[in-house]
Amino acid sequence: MRSITKIGNGGYQLNRSHQTPPTTSDQATSRWSSFGYKEEVTQSLLAEQYGLCAYSEVRPDQLGLGVHIEHIEPKSANPARTFDYSNLVLSALSSDDLKTIDKTAVFGGHAKLSQYDALLFISCLQSDCARYFVYLSNGNVEPARTLNPNEVKQAQYTIDLLNLNSPYLVNQRKNWIDELDELIDEHIQKNMSLDHLAAIDLVPFNNKLSPFFTATRQRFGQIANQLLAADAPELL
Repeated sequence: MRSITKIGNGGYQLNRSHQTPPTTSDQATSRWSSFGYKEEVTQSLLAEQYGLCAYSEVRPDQLGLGVHIEHIEPKSANPARTFDYSNLVLSALSSDDLKTIDKTAVFGGHAKLSQYDALLFISCLQSDCARYFVYLSNGNVEPARTLNPNEVKQAQYTIDLLNLNSPYLVNQRKNWIDELDELIDEHIQKNMSLDHLAAIDLVPFNNKLSPFFTATRQRFGQIANQLLAADAPELL
């Protein structure tokens, strides 16, 4: 999970709606449903997330998937944050996607729905969220080995709540890691630059990142940290 820095504001209409926020769950549902400026909010979120799903780090546009605006703290639990831009991120899968994807494969905000425990959930807006997870060669994501017992509980809760080991995600992640590992081995064997290889997938191009940024960064280790410090410090 990549840490997201909020740089936009979602636009005038969102902020105007937030000035008089809903006070009940029913109001939140009704007003959000009728809010007619979601596309403007979507574009703002898309820019600050570099095209990636906030939770899974897939590139929906490359997979033919839609997106939806996700309330990190569910609007049913806290109606006052329904139009709070600091509570919004973009998650993969649109309502139309749900009609064709198997229920066991649903991930991200549509898996989370209105479930949320603030003491356990690792938010993609936390500056250190990436340290909670490790991405394995088999495509699975697990709590990092360096965590204390309470942090392991938080990481596992988040993985399960967002279904980050959805069969669909595991397959996509494994294919990505397999291809990346082959390229890394080839570059080492042929004495080619790993810095240049890392730059292809870790430095934004046209304000978009390659999928699975955090898994890629973990594989390049210190090379990735040095590259980002020099060429994309905003991603550190």
